[in-house]
Amino acid sequence: MSSTHPITLIGGGLAGLVLGAALARAGMAVTLCEAGRLPRPRVCGEFISGLKPATVARLGLTPHLHGAAMNRSTGWHAGGRLRWAAELPEPAPGLSRMTLEARLLEDFVTAGGELRLNTRVPDGGDVPGQVWTAGRRADASSQWLGLKIHCRNLVLGHDLELHLGRGGYVGAARIEDGRVNICSLFRVRPELRGPREELLPAYIVACGLDKFAERIAQGDPDPASAAAVSGLDFMRISFDDERVSLGDHLAAIPPYTGHGMAMALEHAVAALSPLINYAQGDKNWPETSREIRAAVAAQSGARLRWARTLHPWLLNPVKKSLLLALADTRLLPFNFLYQATHGESVAA
Repeated sequence: MSSTHPITLIGGGLAGLVLGAALARAGMAVTLCEAGRLPRPRVCGEFISGLKPATVARLGLTPHLHGAAMNRSTGWHAGGRLRWAAELPEPAPGLSRMTLEARLLEDFVTAGGELRLNTRVPDGGDVPGQVWTAGRRADASSQWLGLKIHCRNLVLGHDLELHLGRGGYVGAARIEDGRVNICSLFRVRPELRGPREELLPAYIVACGLDKFAERIAQGDPDPASAAAVSGLDFMRISFDDERVSLGDHLAAIPPYTGHGMAMALEHAVAALSPLINYAQGDKNWPETSREIRAAVAAQSGARLRWARTLHPWLLNPVKKSLLLALADTRLLPFNFLYQATHGESVAA
């Protein structure tokens, strides 16, 4: 294939990396601009829940997912005990974001993509050929903090553990090479300060999850894998943007779903064919922009609204008590909620 119009991907978020690699393999002229360095540790669940075989095939992801742990079960904990356990409706690959980024970057460059690190691009609106894939947009008013670290020698009771605490929750999922990724969301506590690798256990204890903190301490946490991110906003959904935005730059789905990575990959699939048509001169940019934005909105709108509605039930004490009561009596509609937050059709 020949390319008439160049594509510029702004930001090295997951959607941008995988889309860039697919465009480069298709022979398109594509440049990826990243304000920082790649790869790097990121706050990420590294648990690709809801990933469909068709998405893997369309994006050529099979070699990039090599060695991923296949997670099949989940257990929810609160009040120091297991409250709910279930088999996942479909296996979820667990893979370090650093590993996945490195593989996608190598694929992108090898296929002929141009990589520009430490490069910022000004926001000029819906510029022809520009796609924004820069990850989460910061909200200065947000009171939420994300923390993450890898740990070896941490035995899990289920492939994915979710621990609900006071003012936050922690997820632990198996990834490649026998490691466990520990990723968390907390309401900011200004009194807690220190290096990011020390902040995570401090926040876990402050949330009343002492037993889980002890398990981590008995394992082998890797300080080099620690990451932190503030200004998190799970309420913004930017379908009305006049520019093309994908992945977390469009909207960040609450992390309890484990669906952020899969959703970013689906956005890349939605954008791939329209961008190839534009690059080859078969469509103009306004047409291409409208097509991508409409496809992504149709693909993600319902699941984002469901995830946003359900999120307070993990954080508000009263709502969380009701949720746990449903879990204790085995009345929690887990499969329905999974389908609703992962883009599956649900019965009305």
